[in-house]
Amino acid sequence: MTPIKQITLTLLAFLFAAVSLHAADRDAELRSAEKAYADGNYPAAAEQYEALIKNYGDAAEVYYNLGNAYYKLGRIAPAILNYERALVMNPGDGDTRFNLEMARQRTADRIEPADGFFGRAYRSVQHLLSVDGWAAVGLICFVAFAGCLVLFFFSKWMRLRKTGFYLGLLLLFVTVMANVFAWGERQDLIVRDAAVVFTPTVTIKSSPDRSGTDLFILHEGTKVTIKNTLGEWYEIRLGDGKEGWIPRKDLERI
Repeated sequence: MTPIKQITLTLLAFLFAAVSLHAADRDAELRSAEKAYADGNYPAAAEQYEALIKNYGDAAEVYYNLGNAYYKLGRIAPAILNYERALVMNPGDGDTRFNLEMARQRTADRIEPADGFFGRAYRSVQHLLSVDGWAAVGLICFVAFAGCLVLFFFSKWMRLRKTGFYLGLLLLFVTVMANVFAWGERQDLIVRDAAVVFTPTVTIKSSPDRSGTDLFILHEGTKVTIKNTLGEWYEIRLGDGKEGWIPRKDLERI
């Protein structure tokens, strides 16, 4: 074996050992956090889950568990924030979505979305799968669509040709919609413009200034969309279409 090959194999062995050790450390810390939660030591569990995210990066499971710990502590705004972060990474998780709705029931603000029933239904379907999930659906349907085209153009039987034609149209529609949903989920990952109010009460202003006109009041746990930033202020929009300015310190980005 040449010296170069020996060096390469040695480096690969060290790399593999480092990765394995890193994963083992993470698993040990995760088990410790889960034990603290199971024992009812929610402050320790929350602290350990926060450390996991800081040390090992984002993970939907950890955000979900962190949200649960904060919910048990009665800290609704951090609970909602972490459930939302978990859903950004895993939008189809039913447990996270259910717990998020439970946490929202304990907030003071009741904001009805301006886009109505169809808008909510559209988003519900989009959030069933992640980017990769919708991409896989689109690819499978496109391959099936290609098969229907072959059936339509080359089959000798009229009934099969009709079946291929109409089924192909349906599969083409699903392919297009799957790609649209995948794009929407990707935008949610890239454009992180949503945030959660983190102070008990905050007055929304008409301008980015303390002397601005008071528009309305928001309470902790309310989700908003950030439209613009000016100094220490965010311009926000609510789900019902209301807009105004809020100090940056009163929000935490999802």
